[in-house]
This record gives sequence, C-alpha cells and structure tokens, in this order.
Amino acid sequence: LYGTACCFIEFAALIGSRFDFDRFGLLPRASPRQADLIITAGTVTMKMAPALVRLYEQMPDPKYVIAMGACTITGGMFSMDSPTAVRGVDKLIPVDVYIPGCPPTAEALVFGILQLQKKIRRTGTIER
Repeated sequence: LYGTACCFIEFAALIGSRFDFDRFGLLPRASPRQADLIITAGTVTMKMAPALVRLYEQMPDPKYVIAMGACTITGGMFSMDSPTAVRGVDKLIPVDVYIPGCPPTAEALVFGILQLQKKIRRTGTIER
C-alpha cells in the first residue's frame, strides 16, 4: 500500500465490491515481507524516495512494480514547478507495467494487473 494524492483514490475503489480486487488473488498487505507487488500511485517526492526504495528492497523475490498515473510515471503536473517531485518512479525502482492517466480509472488498473499477469505467464518470472 503506497499511494498519494488522487491516484490512490482510484486504487482504493478496487478494494470495494464494484471492482472486487480479491478475484485476482490480490490482497492488500501492509508488510513488504509478505508482498510481491507494489502499485505506486501518485506523486513520489524526494523525501519519500528512500522509504519507497527500502520498501522495494525488503520484498522477497520475485517482485513486481506497477506505476499508476502521470505523476508517478513522469512527475506529472508537478515536474516543472516542484523541485521535490521525482520525475519518474523508474529512476528509483524498476517498473514492470505503466498505467497512464491523470488519474487512471480503476478499470485501467484492472487492465494493468491483467497485463502483468500475462507478462508473468509468458516469461515465467521477469528478469531484470
């Protein structure tokens, strides 16, 4: 669970009964040692970057990352005005699937999860 700003609101909608996040076998876990997927949602700041990298390093292998939203992927509307916004989470941790939008809809996140599942099935595990 790593979300900031409006993208996290769309992520939170997945947990509800309309989208039923559990049918994919995904259960939100607050412990990095029990997780294999990070969905970064929202603006990542320089202050939060070390915590995000530490969280990623604590996850067991294989581990996967979905970058959700324009602010996470490129810094979004904050990339020019804010000196503290990270201009792409892929500069901190490797990203497997990008979901564009501002904010992307819950349906787009479901599509991204399906794309990650296809990628894992096709390659077995994702080599870095």
